[in-house]
Amino acid sequence: MKRRSLLLAAPVGALATLAGCAGPRIEDLAQELPRLDLRQYFNGMVDAWGIFTDRNGKVVKRFTVVMDCRWSGEEGVLDEQFSYSDGTKQQRIWRLRHLGQGRYSGRADDVIGEAQGQTQGNAFQWGYTLALPVDGRVWEVQFDDWMYQMDERVMLNKARMSKWGIHLGDVTLSFTKRGGA
Repeated sequence: MKRRSLLLAAPVGALATLAGCAGPRIEDLAQELPRLDLRQYFNGMVDAWGIFTDRNGKVVKRFTVVMDCRWSGEEGVLDEQFSYSDGTKQQRIWRLRHLGQGRYSGRADDVIGEAQGQTQGNAFQWGYTLALPVDGRVWEVQFDDWMYQMDERVMLNKARMSKWGIHLGDVTLSFTKRGGA
């Protein structure tokens, strides 16, 4: 009986170890350069180009974003103006707060609760729940959102969308800060 328990424990332990290593960790990027300071990068005008892909990788929608970003001390406002490939428009206004030690919180009208994030090295990772209109209904969708600063003007963004732990698709964006750093 003891031997059977040990044999069953080995695969369970291995699965637990693999699950712990399954996703990226923000700490792994602590030494990456250039160092990302959200208050500096998202201050001024930023343009973005993006796509939404479904869980099979099919491009479902393309979009552009014009962002007017301003900080006053530890408080920031990111006013995002979206233009989608189907002709629709949308505005999202993020209200960010720097909490110290690279930690941030954020709110927007279509975000349920509060977004929480952390910077390390050249990266920013944050999670939040978005109220997403789909075919006349509103779905509460979780985002695991990662941003990587490439240089003083360019940042790449990949966000994984899920509901009830089921992968729905991804949002991929390229940001370009106007006028340099």
